[in-house]
Amino acid sequence: MVAVTLAVDDLVAAIIDAQAEGDALLATREVLTRAVSSPDDLIETFSPRVGGLQILHNTPELTILNLVWAPGMYLLPHNHLMWAEIAVYAGTEDNTFFRRSPGDRTHIVETGGKQLHTGDVLLLGDDAIHSVENPLDKVTAAIHVYGGDFVRKPRSQWGPGSRGEHPYDFEFVNREFAAANARAGLA
Repeated sequence: MVAVTLAVDDLVAAIIDAQAEGDALLATREVLTRAVSSPDDLIETFSPRVGGLQILHNTPELTILNLVWAPGMYLLPHNHLMWAEIAVYAGTEDNTFFRRSPGDRTHIVETGGKQLHTGDVLLLGDDAIHSVENPLDKVTAAIHVYGGDFVRKPRSQWGPGSRGEHPYDFEFVNREFAAANARAGLA
């Protein structure tokens, strides 16, 4: 167990150190690219078996999460209002992108998508709005890094129900993880 903790601490420290570089986004991308180039190491470290969100580091300047998507899980469109980097170390993550509707800024329209596979790293700008889906019948896992306090920053989600804008609701998101785990028979 000590080796696992050290591996997580080393990854978090490397990401934190990257923030001090001249180009923090590029430096963070390099750290994440190295990390997912050996996905078996991350799988061994995190043992992703159940969907959920694990906070590895959270400050006003930086949040690092280990995010595991249950099989078939879908998360409503949401924004971050800060840059984000996603590094997939197991499975596939389907991202659908949106923009605010010109006629009604509280609604969104789809603008495209990007499928991420094991080893992929994706940068999202601070204006990104996206939904996420795990299209597989097994878990998908990724390290998510955010350039701010992802946990406490007021943000938006679109839904449930209509695609109208609502305050981001962490409790709703946690219920979605629990429901997806239950549907997949994960404990």
